[in-house]
Parts: sequence; structure tokens; C-alpha cells
Amino acid sequence: MQVEWYGQSAFRLSAGETTVFIDPFGDMSSLLGAGGMEWNYPPISGVDANLLLVTHEHRDHNVVEAIGGDPVVLRSTAGKLESPIGEVLAVASEHDTAAGTERGPNTIFVFSLDGVRVAHFGDFGQTELRPEQREAIGQVDLVFLPVGAGPTIGDEQAAKIADQIDAKWIVPMHYRTEKIGFLEPADAFLDRIENVQQVASPVFDTADLPEDTPLAVVPAAP
Repeated sequence: MQVEWYGQSAFRLSAGETTVFIDPFGDMSSLLGAGGMEWNYPPISGVDANLLLVTHEHRDHNVVEAIGGDPVVLRSTAGKLESPIGEVLAVASEHDTAAGTERGPNTIFVFSLDGVRVAHFGDFGQTELRPEQREAIGQVDLVFLPVGAGPTIGDEQAAKIADQIDAKWIVPMHYRTEKIGFLEPADAFLDRIENVQQVASPVFDTADLPEDTPLAVVPAAP
């Protein structure tokens, strides 16, 4: 399975003729520029998908019009949902530590593609996973976790969840890079993970990853 990071929490996952896209954004200059926030990730364009997942309704995650190909769109919901790739599990969670009253709801999406079980945590902001959420998520191979603190969990909470989920591959997201001037960098989280693979490109293939697991996979910022 090929994975491409577009910045923040946006990822394209492809296997054969099937593509899943998660949390697309567009031109963020007008939204963030007014507040003095630096955002230099290019707007997403020229990408087609069969399935589009939106974890929550913030503009750096929900610009569905950026993705072509007439995808099935699952957004900000919970349940066991039908999709072009089979069942998608959508687990209800919160964007904050106050039961969603500050930043709203967030969805953890869990699905399988190319034999890989994937979990994307969106802007998960709870203090920790509740037991019923952990049980619903089940076993996964690849997990995308926010690690940049601020409006989401930071390094300590993310490392704890990575241990609970027991995934083979952990991809940090939603953190400070040379392209954005807010959030915390991923360094403190990576210091908590024994095996780390830096990727020279925003694109990697799960078939090419080392056998040392659990492994934090860090694609280059786009």
C-alpha cells in the first residue's frame, strides 16, 4: 500500500486502482494568515479518490471539494459504515478534554486496504482512550496519530495510545514542521519510540518498511 502525506492530517492511501483520502484541506492563507499563523503546505489538488473520510468539520480537515473522482464521502460520523472498500468503522471521540464542548466531536476511522488494517485518529484531543473506544478499534497495523499538542494530544498521550493500539507502524501527524509555524514538533514523541524510520519523501510504501516494529514512520513534509 502506498501512503502519501500532504501535510497536517491529510493522507492518500492507494492500492491498485483504489484510493482513500483522509482530511483534505485547500488554500488556508485567508483563514490562518489573518491570525498570523504560518501555513506553507500547498493546497491539495489533482487528486482523485474512491473514498473520502473527514474526521471533523474544521477547514484544515474538511475541504471535500479538493478531491476529484466522485468519491463516496464519510464525514464526522460514527457507526459501521458501508464504503467502496468494505466496512469502515467510525469511532466517536472528542477534539478536546471537555467532552467535545470546546472544539467539538472527532471521528477515529478504522478500515482495511490491501490487507493492512488502518486507524486514523483525526484531531483526537481526549486525555486518553476510553476502554470502549480501545475495544471498538481492535487490532490495527498502521495508525496515524496527532502528536503536536495544542488542540490535540501531545507526545506523552500519543505514545501511550501507540502502545495501547500495538500497531506495527505509527505515523505522526498534526505537528510543527518547516511548513507551519504552530503546534509542537514531533521530536518529543519520536524520542519515546524505539524504532524510527525517516523517509526522504512524503510518499512511502508499507512493503518497503523495515521489519523492526513497532516502527514510527516519518515522511518528509510536502
